Amino acid sequence: MALEVKATTRLRACLALLFFLSACATSAPDARMFREQRVTNLQRAAQLPWKDEGRCVVQEAAQPWSVLAKRCFPVLDHDRVRFHDTTGRCTVASTDAAVLVWGVCVLAAPEIIAGAVIVIGVVVVAVAIKEAMDAHELRHLYPEEAGTAHGTQITTREHLANQQPTLEPEPAGKARQPPAPPWLVDQTRRARCEPIPVKHRGGDDAHNKCADRIPPNRYPGMDVLVDGKHFDALQVGVHVLWEIKTDQFATYSLFLRNQVITAQVEELLEERRIARACGYGFVIGVSSDAHKAALLEREPSLAPDVVVTGCTR
Repeated sequence: MALEVKATTRLRACLALLFFLSACATSAPDARMFREQRVTNLQRAAQLPWKDEGRCVVQEAAQPWSVLAKRCFPVLDHDRVRFHDTTGRCTVASTDAAVLVWGVCVLAAPEIIAGAVIVIGVVVVAVAIKEAMDAHELRHLYPEEAGTAHGTQITTREHLANQQPTLEPEPAGKARQPPAPPWLVDQTRRARCEPIPVKHRGGDDAHNKCADRIPPNRYPGMDVLVDGKHFDALQVGVHVLWEIKTDQFATYSLFLRNQVITAQVEELLEERRIARACGYGFVIGVSSDAHKAALLEREPSLAPDVVVTGCTR
């Protein structure tokens, strides 16, 4: 009887050990697959423009791509993305709501299909996504920074550096963040200055036709977005942005003329600053000599930039 008890006890112990080892053997690959899915999602999302700096993507990165795409679709920069159902599995839609669902369907495809999602302009990796990807790389380069799953205090290089005694007082301003590297600043500036064709604002056909015809416009029927600012045209063959004014200036009262010129001069100076900072020329097209004269009387520095188009309404 004693022998049977001992044998039963040993058998139970062996079974428990086998169960424990099998659990360990299966949990490690699951954790690895979880991390790989997160990194894959971050890398895929890094190729797209996001209006929230990628915060939604980072929050949902552990989910399957289809779930991430559906949850984060509202914060995708839709003005810069075009969808093409190259597989035919997403229903062609006619209503605005159905078009939205159709776009989600194309974006949520489990595999990356060439030509399915086209991004207009240069994409700079969203800040939150970049930080998450850098953190992943850092954990591989410096495993001690990953901490443990048991609440152990995380040790970082910055933490160790802070423990070193300070022998001399730090100079003023040393605690500030260092400036961004020149190459990163230049890359960001180039991305901001990339001309992005966007739909004309408003429904002023006479104005839009003038903007397409006079420069002439490199993107007929479209405005150009540069550094967050809409310009009426980018001239064909040259690096020149245009702002078109088709006001019937001669018909305005003296009070209205003053109000219009005050607002336009402020706007035009800002547009010229953005254009020049991005390396573009800048031209202002007005319909009449009276309009040109009023602008230059208020702001003489605009003289080289203003031309009379003769466009009528």
